[in-house]
Amino acid sequence: MALLEVENLEVEFRTYGGTVHAVRDVSFSLEEGKTLAIVGESGCGKSVTVQSIMGLIPMPPGRISNGSARFRGHDIIRDHRIDGKDIRGREVGMIFQDPMTSLNPTMTIGDQIAETLTVHQGVSKRDALNRAIELIEMTRIPEASKRARQYPFEFSGGMLQRAMIAMSIACEPSVLVADEPTTALDVTIQAQILDLLAELQRNTGMAIILITHDLGVVARVADEVAVMYAGEIVEQGSADDVFYRGAHPYTLGLKQAMPSNDATDRELTPIAGSPPDLFAPPSGCGYCARCPFAMNACQNERPPLEPVEENHFARCWLHEPDLEAPGIFRR
Repeated sequence: MALLEVENLEVEFRTYGGTVHAVRDVSFSLEEGKTLAIVGESGCGKSVTVQSIMGLIPMPPGRISNGSARFRGHDIIRDHRIDGKDIRGREVGMIFQDPMTSLNPTMTIGDQIAETLTVHQGVSKRDALNRAIELIEMTRIPEASKRARQYPFEFSGGMLQRAMIAMSIACEPSVLVADEPTTALDVTIQAQILDLLAELQRNTGMAIILITHDLGVVARVADEVAVMYAGEIVEQGSADDVFYRGAHPYTLGLKQAMPSNDATDRELTPIAGSPPDLFAPPSGCGYCARCPFAMNACQNERPPLEPVEENHFARCWLHEPDLEAPGIFRR
């Protein structure tokens, strides 16, 4: 049985301008010890998907209008457990996108990590602080005792990200959500952060949900990949399936826009156009207006997420044998 199963999740935001359908019929599962990468451009709904499961979106204006999220077999949305201390922080930890704005500037790093333990596990302040120093050492921040007494402004960007990791794993969660954990870091520090997450995963057996738009990061660490566009998953499969046997035009577009070490003379091809307006999502395929292979069926009918191979799924009419499709994915 999967550790986390999300089925038919729909999230919307009611605003003065109308209702934004941010997440539309999203389903995925996460197994223990595995890494699921949720990939897509900014605004596609990847962060909202996970934050809604953890109870981190403001309600109102946000609302989970449909779907379930089963953690160890229990529907944490229906049972209203997403706001409880027994799930968020204890069972599911989170590395936020910007550590500089996610940490409290008026508290020392050690106190902020220790607070996680006192709130979720009832540990005494002294024991929690000692454990915080151990966690700082575990994330390879030198002079841990000294650093625990310092404030966020005294840390570099890479060290702040490590401090966030230490805080997120303090309660030894079963699932770690990493929301753009390498954003704004230079390449060397990015590699160190990814290696650290991989080492922590090997040592603790935790599962990881990695939210990113960086395909290079995905290729390095992910076991499974879910590609999101316009609030829905358009392709899902193993990292090898998605990278080497891409089954959706949007995935192909992302790969063509990605620099490659093997073909430095290859011209990068950006994806033309803009994402659809989620105030009024298209009735057909969300990618239709930007897709070079769009057909009449793409404009009027929303394609289902169907298997193209074993454990590899795509939401595209080009795989429908009954339609007169170009057949660019035919195998």
